[in-house]
Amino acid sequence: MPRKRFDGDAPRKRFEGDASRRPAERPSSEVRRPSVPVGPPVPDEVTGKELDREVRAELSSLGTHGSVIVARHLVMVGRLLDEDPELAWEHALAARGRGARISVVREATGLAAYHTGRYGQALAELRTLRRLTGSSAHLAVMADCERGLGRPERALALAASPEAARLSHADQMELRIVTAGARADLGQLEAAVITLQIPELQSTGGEEWLVRLQLAYARALAAVGRTEEAATWAERAGLSLEDALDDDLHPSDDAPSADSDLVGDEDSDGDFLDLLEEPQ
Repeated sequence: MPRKRFDGDAPRKRFEGDASRRPAERPSSEVRRPSVPVGPPVPDEVTGKELDREVRAELSSLGTHGSVIVARHLVMVGRLLDEDPELAWEHALAARGRGARISVVREATGLAAYHTGRYGQALAELRTLRRLTGSSAHLAVMADCERGLGRPERALALAASPEAARLSHADQMELRIVTAGARADLGQLEAAVITLQIPELQSTGGEEWLVRLQLAYARALAAVGRTEEAATWAERAGLSLEDALDDDLHPSDDAPSADSDLVGDEDSDGDFLDLLEEPQ
């Protein structure tokens, strides 16, 4: 996964609304701004200064007060993303309510949406991030979101896009794992195995992507009945085959139903919270 910038541990990986439902425009003297979500409480010891200097500089356009509020929520997103993703999502929404035009805020919101199974929202945010920054660093996450939305063909299209060739080596490995999952989604189980048969499987480093690659290969082998080989690869990744199979190749089936009205189509991406205007 690419470096996310909002977790306060430098250097590490980075990190609704429908325009058709907007009320009729009021005379300028009567325009009422939508309320900005307050969000969950942030511990007093979190100041926002935990973020990288470059992130704090990016937030400075929000003003002194706004930038501190958003920075504190972003720190909480980074801290909670793995242990309590729903709470991280709430912090991300609070940050987005004030900083929707800031790239690191869109990144945090997109990754929080992904971690809570809100694949449509995640796609919307990460597409907007790509437009704001020109970076496709989260292409693997976007492809996995397409899988979560039941669109493995779109995941494969992203994996074959020109942007994929420009990813870092680690991100290319993550994308290959997603590609294998998309093949499995389509019932192409042997193709999933072949997708993962690459020299990097034999690497001996401690990279996070390597463990995931070996586990994905073990699962792909098990899916075609090659259980002995699957057990060997699971052990190389530090797990028994039984434990490895507990973590499916597929995105969670427990994804919240919040995606039913927003599936990340190109026509609507990035707009589902734009009704929240940034305070002056």
